[in-house]
Amino acid sequence: MIIKFVLILFILLDQGARSDLLEYGDDDEDPNDTTVNQMLVPRSHQEDATLILNNLLKEYDKTLRPDIGVKPTVVNVGIYVNSIGPVSSIDMEYQIDIIFAQTWVDTRLRYNSSSSMRLTLNSNMVGLIWLPDTIFRNSKNADSHWITTPNQLLRIWNNGKVLYTLRMTINAECQLQLHNFPMDEHSCPLVFSSYGYPRDEIVYKWNRNSVETSDQKYWRLYQFDFMGLRNTTDVLTTTAGEYVVMSVYFDLSRRMGYFTIQTYIPCILTVVLSWVSFWIKSDATPARTALGITTVLTMTTLSTVARNSLPRVSYVTAMDLFVTVCFLFVFAAMIEYAMLNYYSYSIRRPPVKTQRMAYSSFTMGHTPRAMMPMGNSLFWQDYDDNCLYECLDGKDCKSFFCCYEECKEGGWRKGRIHVNIGELDAYSRVFFPTSFLLFNIVYWVSYLYL
Repeated sequence: MIIKFVLILFILLDQGARSDLLEYGDDDEDPNDTTVNQMLVPRSHQEDATLILNNLLKEYDKTLRPDIGVKPTVVNVGIYVNSIGPVSSIDMEYQIDIIFAQTWVDTRLRYNSSSSMRLTLNSNMVGLIWLPDTIFRNSKNADSHWITTPNQLLRIWNNGKVLYTLRMTINAECQLQLHNFPMDEHSCPLVFSSYGYPRDEIVYKWNRNSVETSDQKYWRLYQFDFMGLRNTTDVLTTTAGEYVVMSVYFDLSRRMGYFTIQTYIPCILTVVLSWVSFWIKSDATPARTALGITTVLTMTTLSTVARNSLPRVSYVTAMDLFVTVCFLFVFAAMIEYAMLNYYSYSIRRPPVKTQRMAYSSFTMGHTPRAMMPMGNSLFWQDYDDNCLYECLDGKDCKSFFCCYEECKEGGWRKGRIHVNIGELDAYSRVFFPTSFLLFNIVYWVSYLYL
């Protein structure tokens, strides 16, 4: 008898120990720790939620919208912007990361509860109820976030109110107007609406705090400044009906720092470098030619690099205008030396016959002056004599550039422009910097303030 009693007692103690393990987990957990019990949902609430969901979905048809045939379904929308950027000028698109929230009332999801209970469900429940068929009309591609689980939230209140949120990254189209590039400003839209339900079936409305943004220091707007946003509601009329279209416009202003360093400053310095040739002697042909060709090729390279930041638009942008004018200034500096070199070294004394006729017209005792070298040329003195005879004879100088003082002051030369070819470099030292400075004043004032 004693042995049987000991065996029965041992069995009872063993069963009690096993029941404790099932209740508290493994042996490492403290049975007296009440933290686990406080975190657990009461069993009555779990059974209540399970019973509610089973009853709601028992005869629920997710293919039909709420209040079909009675009234339109009103969908309140809100957007939380996590980040914007980068903005691609070449592809004319921008990237945006948002949490998109939609709220509507589905009377079929009403339930009775002892308390104002709210069911917060995971993504598995999303495919079991009706959802608005919202699309982003100007999106090129969009991705939902699925790590570590689908970034979706579904909440159902006892009055049938449904909240559905989804996090996504969208590459949206933004038609950039680049006439003022790189001093341009843009309003990039994010447009969405229902795909199949017209206005008499679904109506979209903005929430009170419809669009909110996160801290901008995490945004990737490398070349832009965020100036603000605005939201609008429009109606789009198509052959399929009238649709409510919701739009959010993000106002962006381009920063000029990158283009100032990469394009504007190099172009200005190249133009200034081309003016160095005006202080080099006219007979230093290799030096002036090499400098002119180098600056022209440099401007060509800068123009090509500047265009790489833009799509192939057919109109002229502000940067195109600046680079083109700088190229013309550099090219004009090279042409200036070509003119100076041509008129300095190609002038020759007229033939002997012409000289004798000219001599007989004035005085037989006149003897030509000796040739005086100037640089590498020996023809300046002969050219002075030739001009003297033609001017005294009342005839116009053959060359547009007059070399003798009487030719400039003659009354029969009135109304003509006379330039001393020997002073062409001196004129250029004043004309080129002054005209380039005036161009810069007009350019920057026009694009920045007008």
